[in-house]
Amino acid sequence: MLFGRSAEIAAIDDVISRAREGAGDALVLRGEAGVGKTALLDLAASRGGSMRVLRTTGVEPESDLAFAALHQLLRPVAGLLDTLPEPQREAVRGALGLGGGASGDRFLLAAGVLSLLAEAAAPDGLVCVVDDFQWVDRASADALLFAARRLGTERIAMLLAVRGDAPVKGVPPLRLGGLPEPAAAELLDAAMPPAVKRELVAATGGNPLALREIVRRLGPGQLAGREPLPDPLPGGTQLFGEQVAGLPDDARLVALLAAVESDLDLVLRAAARIGAGRLAPHGREAAGSTETGRAALHELEVAGLVRVEGASVRFRHPLIRSAVHEAAAPASRRAAHEALAGLSEGDRRAWHLAAAALGQDESVAAALTETAARARDRGGYGDAATALARAAELTPAPHTRAVRLKDAAMAAWLGGRPGQAESLLAEARDHAGGDRALEMEIAQLRGRFELNSGSAAEAVRILATGDSLDMLADAAEAASYVGDTAAIAEIGRRAAAFPEGFLRDVLTGIGLMLSDGTGHGMLRRALGRTGELTEAAGFLWATAAASYLGEADLAADLAVRAGRVARVSGMVGQLPVVLEFVATGERIAGRLAESQAISEEGLELAREAGYANTVAAHLANLAVLAALRGEEETCRRHAQEALAIAIPHRVGLRAGVAAYALAMLDLGTGRFAAAHDRFTAITAAGPGAGHPTVVWRSAPDRIEAAVGAGDLEAARAALEAFERWSAQAATAESRALLTRCRALVGAGPEKEPPEKELPEKELEEALRLHANPYEAARTALLLGERLRRAHRPGEARPHLRAALETFRRAGAEPWARRAHGELRAAGESAEPARGPALDVLTPQELRIAGLVADGLSSKEIAAQLFLSPRTVEYHLYKIYPKLGIGTRTDLARLVVLQKAPVAGGGML
Repeated sequence: MLFGRSAEIAAIDDVISRAREGAGDALVLRGEAGVGKTALLDLAASRGGSMRVLRTTGVEPESDLAFAALHQLLRPVAGLLDTLPEPQREAVRGALGLGGGASGDRFLLAAGVLSLLAEAAAPDGLVCVVDDFQWVDRASADALLFAARRLGTERIAMLLAVRGDAPVKGVPPLRLGGLPEPAAAELLDAAMPPAVKRELVAATGGNPLALREIVRRLGPGQLAGREPLPDPLPGGTQLFGEQVAGLPDDARLVALLAAVESDLDLVLRAAARIGAGRLAPHGREAAGSTETGRAALHELEVAGLVRVEGASVRFRHPLIRSAVHEAAAPASRRAAHEALAGLSEGDRRAWHLAAAALGQDESVAAALTETAARARDRGGYGDAATALARAAELTPAPHTRAVRLKDAAMAAWLGGRPGQAESLLAEARDHAGGDRALEMEIAQLRGRFELNSGSAAEAVRILATGDSLDMLADAAEAASYVGDTAAIAEIGRRAAAFPEGFLRDVLTGIGLMLSDGTGHGMLRRALGRTGELTEAAGFLWATAAASYLGEADLAADLAVRAGRVARVSGMVGQLPVVLEFVATGERIAGRLAESQAISEEGLELAREAGYANTVAAHLANLAVLAALRGEEETCRRHAQEALAIAIPHRVGLRAGVAAYALAMLDLGTGRFAAAHDRFTAITAAGPGAGHPTVVWRSAPDRIEAAVGAGDLEAARAALEAFERWSAQAATAESRALLTRCRALVGAGPEKEPPEKELPEKELEEALRLHANPYEAARTALLLGERLRRAHRPGEARPHLRAALETFRRAGAEPWARRAHGELRAAGESAEPARGPALDVLTPQELRIAGLVADGLSSKEIAAQLFLSPRTVEYHLYKIYPKLGIGTRTDLARLVVLQKAPVAGGGML
């Protein structure tokens, strides 16, 4: 029975109950040692009824062994791996050492862990319990936290217990304090005087473990209140210090070995080796019986200090282990590690060698480097960083040390620990010793780190010092984020010295376009090679080439292709960045719900990875989407959050998009003067605060706002700039937008609306050219408005009706209201009929519906979206009744008939 924990038990029961109903959740039990976290986890494991229970415990000696905790947790359900999508299955197999093809992508691996837990939850649900989470290895912790934050539709309750202030991001905490006095008093002997009880409870803060252990150490007179209590009372490791000190030598030796190694067989064999007095540090095992060790182990069990669980030996409480460790002399601890190293293999051997080392030792450092490589190959970047950092400490050669520190920094970065990465990289610079090639590698990493999370302008400065094409490409990317056209042009000039090739042509072509407008030939040549591209980075450079040719629709398509490639290939550590461009591409293509879902996913992944500038990118995109939907408060909040990162970090591209969102909010609600002012400010913003791409892509919107505000001169200037930028554009959609803009400017300001008519033939020509239903709807709205005001309502209504339907499907409510108002003014009073439109679906449901229409299975959809197949089926179960359908065939047919429209270059 647990005393005084009714509120905590109720919270745990609530999590388990909701999970049983399909609304999974996670909870962190946080408190000091001995406060009762393990007891609550034991209770939780028994409260699920028929729900499956999976359990693991973090063990400090294994905290550097990548995936050790995950292996223990998932071993009982490894037989379910074949039900996972192939990429996820292979990633999990590789991480658990079951022979899979390790991808090295921690996001793919984490998605696989989530899918496996979801399969294990069938049919009755799953209670997943992890004790001492602060000692779980980083690779396992990252995967489990990824899953914990995505349990909303799973039948999974995850409960984590953490001592102290160890960070557990994104999981709600349940803080455990000491027991209240009445409950704490119930733990004590009823015959104990109340005054003694009160004194003990006050002195221990109601900590159950402290109360029990201290009472065991008090004499009869103290318990009866005849003698004073000791001052101070024993606390922390002191609770067990005397008991450890009183152990016989053999028992103390076995306890020390168990404190640094949990494998029972290794502990007993090492005890025999040390007992025989013949240590063989790196090789032969000394002869000797393990009987003495077994006897000592039995003595520890009888004393209540340890317990044997299968092939492992565990301490009854972590504080006992701490007491054993503290009581041993440093030389004894090193001897224990040395003996264990002689009996271990692989990662265990490497870590024991490192703990036994006195001073630098290249052979030990090399062993740790191999351990890091194995962890990195399986996606355990945090553990790889730890191993490489320790290897660097043990490395005598400065150059080799610098290389290992540089590799440790990269691993830490990919593991979502940017602060550690920057510290390691700074140390690597100090040891580079003038090696130019190594210094350039370190500089390139510094630049990439700055670009992802720091100052984009500083990234340009760092990366521009390089002389390789790859480093120049990184510098150009950084300059593009800043919006520094002079730097981009200079980098393009330098890239021209390299042999002809796709990347060289893109860099040089963009530079020429910005310097003298002559780079279109090179960009066309580069785009002609897109069929040869196999990596997401290549498609993103192709996106840039299309963008600088003024073909926003092609750029959007190429960005979406980059996203597909990144998800399939596992673009290590860069998926949140790739999703910036995918989400923008989907928005440019008018698939607003898809863009929303991708940005929400990208935002979550970017925050987990510590990529601050990518966070700003997704927030800016979400602000634009909110503007198009007319959600003013949400738009302003996202825009301000994006600007709070982008402006100080000099990320002009994202600052420009956030400003564009606010301008579109005004334009959509008919505040033409305010929108015109905002678009003018976007045009004037310099590097770090704005971006030329934002300026040209927003030109159609800027022209509409200027005409609406009556500033025809500004509209003409914007049109001239747009014509120059679009001069080499060859797609029909780019010509349609240009034609619409010319029609708008040709009409002039509307002093007397009935007396001014847009050139109808130009608008009709734009409608004919549009490949993009969303932009076609905007053109139709303009044409319908003008026809109605010219007293030709019969001709206006079909255009206005089509525009209204398209805007509604896209979720662009301000534009739909405007079209509906015009339609009513044109004499159509009845509300247009609504079919079973896809806009009733959530963004995630719409993505799944689209993939179903593409013919993908649930497993294939799960692999693309980092979901479990069961989550995909759950969403389909929700989709069918919303749309009044019952099969995948029905859904595919509806998607084809009512597919969300695509938007063109006017939508950034």
